Amino acid sequence: MLAEAAELSREQVIEAAERISGLVERTPLIESAIAGVTVLLKCECLQTGGAFKLRGATNRLLQLTPEERKAGVVAFSSGNHARGVAIAAKRLGVPAVIVMPSDAPAVKVEGTRAEGAEIIFYDRRTESREQIAADISAKTGAVVVPSFDDAMIVAGQGTVGIEVAEQLGSQPARIIVPCGGGGLASGIALAAPGAEIVVVEPAGWDDMARSLSGGDIVPVASDAPPTLCDALQTPRVSPITFAILQDRQATTLSVTDDEVKQAVRFAWRRHGLTVEPGGAVALAALLSGKAEPVEGTIVVLSGGNIDPALHARIIGDEA
Repeated sequence: MLAEAAELSREQVIEAAERISGLVERTPLIESAIAGVTVLLKCECLQTGGAFKLRGATNRLLQLTPEERKAGVVAFSSGNHARGVAIAAKRLGVPAVIVMPSDAPAVKVEGTRAEGAEIIFYDRRTESREQIAADISAKTGAVVVPSFDDAMIVAGQGTVGIEVAEQLGSQPARIIVPCGGGGLASGIALAAPGAEIVVVEPAGWDDMARSLSGGDIVPVASDAPPTLCDALQTPRVSPITFAILQDRQATTLSVTDDEVKQAVRFAWRRHGLTVEPGGAVALAALLSGKAEPVEGTIVVLSGGNIDPALHARIIGDEA
């Protein structure tokens, strides 16, 4: 995996952008103001499927051989990668099986099922999603499509960074990115080699921060606290994503559920954007003051798949 990280380059991200052009949305980059400073929101919450995940899934599935397309794919995800793979598979006529946690939000389960994928549930506390996917692959020949531990997935996610530079007309100086397994953050780091990269995780699920701090991958503790950020509940980061972010000397931050709620409310009330908790952590870091507002900072809103009832409660909360 370290070798895969070393081989990944900005050129591969550019190739991915060309490959998936026309199959993903060119999402808006809109101005906002935080503490009187102008920042730019990259709205991947408006991507097809409600999250950036379609980019990596499309890039990966387009490179399947005819034989692999017939055998199908199997992926594991709490929801956004699941739906991204399901959409890409449906478009290409590829059978898809998705391994999802039994506590995945209903909106994500329903969205994935609506794309025609078969869903198999597991208990995220007691079962290994990787092992379940591996067993399915061994039995059916389906190709495993990880959510972030794959070079072509990382390259596809990095197209967000290529798009930002095109929209700006120049290379961004600073990008704040939500981080679960690190596929989006590491892909953007490749795409924007001159930018300061700030990755943000939920409190208690900050394994990328602890891994980068200690110089080696550290999994999430078994007693990690509950979090609203289901999209970022990754138990262990990938050697590929870790190596890229370590090389880029990425800065790391973590935010609480209360800070995330503030960001969800801000996105809705200020811009009419529906952003899920995991997709709002980068914005939460700025609004909470944990990340200093700097003119022209890019803030990635990575997903918008939130249960409508939960969203209504959060935006109606004046706390």
